[in-house]
Amino acid sequence: MDHGTLRTAIAAADGDDPYRALRELHRVRVELTRELDRAEALAVRRARAAGASWQLIALALEVSKQAVHKKYGRG
Repeated sequence: MDHGTLRTAIAAADGDDPYRALRELHRVRVELTRELDRAEALAVRRARAAGASWQLIALALEVSKQAVHKKYGRG
């Protein structure tokens, strides 16, 4: 997602149609969340491949070791 799309969605909140603004903001939030989730998963895989512990990854993500392992660990 580019910054222009994000700025447009934010600007829509000041528009004349609040329902349209809400839908657009929701659409952008979902898209951005998906992109961030993919980027985070990739970063976790790269960190693990480089030898980072689950504890170190958890500290970086500000979650518990158990939470990060549950989300990204295999078996």
